[in-house]
Amino acid sequence: MTAALDDRPVLALETSCDETAVALYGAAGLIAHTLHSQIKLHAEYGGVVPELASRDHVSRILPLTRAVLTEAGLKPADLGGIAYTAGPGLIGALMVGAAAAAGLAAALDVPLIGIHHMEGHLLAPMLEMPAPAFPFVALLVSGGHTLLVEVQGIGQYTLLGESLDDAVGEAFDKTAKLLGLPYPGGPELARLAELGRAGVFRFPRPMTDRPGLDFSFSGLKTAVLTALPRDANAQTRADLARGFEDAVTETLAIKCARALDATGHRTLVVAGGVGANLRLRERLNVLAAKRKGQVFFPRKDFCTDNAAMIAYAGWMRRSEGLPAVQGFPTRARWPLTELQAVSA
Repeated sequence: MTAALDDRPVLALETSCDETAVALYGAAGLIAHTLHSQIKLHAEYGGVVPELASRDHVSRILPLTRAVLTEAGLKPADLGGIAYTAGPGLIGALMVGAAAAAGLAAALDVPLIGIHHMEGHLLAPMLEMPAPAFPFVALLVSGGHTLLVEVQGIGQYTLLGESLDDAVGEAFDKTAKLLGLPYPGGPELARLAELGRAGVFRFPRPMTDRPGLDFSFSGLKTAVLTALPRDANAQTRADLARGFEDAVTETLAIKCARALDATGHRTLVVAGGVGANLRLRERLNVLAAKRKGQVFFPRKDFCTDNAAMIAYAGWMRRSEGLPAVQGFPTRARWPLTELQAVSA
């Protein structure tokens, strides 16, 4: 790979679930990014329909790619690499992005870089200033994952704890459905919780009464269901939402404190869709201040699925000269700890 090629920006495609996203990242940072959400498409079903998601990605991916290149004032020939989300995610959705990326990389004769979706989330705070410095503890909280990870560098990850059942975002969505809230439920529950009164309902802080860094959230939604009156009025539903949110955020804060203690690190990075939750941010900011440490979050637009984080991860991995992928592999399940380390 020549030095001139190294200076060319990386184009990234993200199609792991129900957002089609494209971004460009170069030596000066993030150049351009765009995203199309499928929320309206899936709303009538109350959740993501994989086949519909894949079909929508097919129709969106190339127009969005053209739009990003136009915004940046670049041509395909100006690109030095193509990154794509290789997993984990919905396999059909992943294959759309992978096939498009492989076609572009082959046509342009540039490296093809498969990126782990959760590594993208983990590195999303690197898009902000100031960026966190290695090493740190990362809390990855989304609809499909709840992980605590020790991060020594890019690709140098040690799993500290994970959810044994529902991911925290999944628990938010399922509890929102119990409360009669529309799809997507997590943000709606957080908005309703703002109207709730603290302490009216106190739910368990699961697995905090024993050692360890694993999580369990499935029982919380059962606790909400048990406490939900058949004739619950608006205030009662808001109080239930507040009680649920308080239980989740306190549980996450307790586990983060334990992870920092176990590793000796003072820096915490939070990423994933639930990282946009305001009450969680408040609790973790208080935690960091008490410990004289630091906590870093991506901007809210980069908490949920996006291509900017994939472009950054692709830029870093291509800059290290790691081998381009052959074919266009995708993995619906993919442990973060299997990734190849980057020395930078």
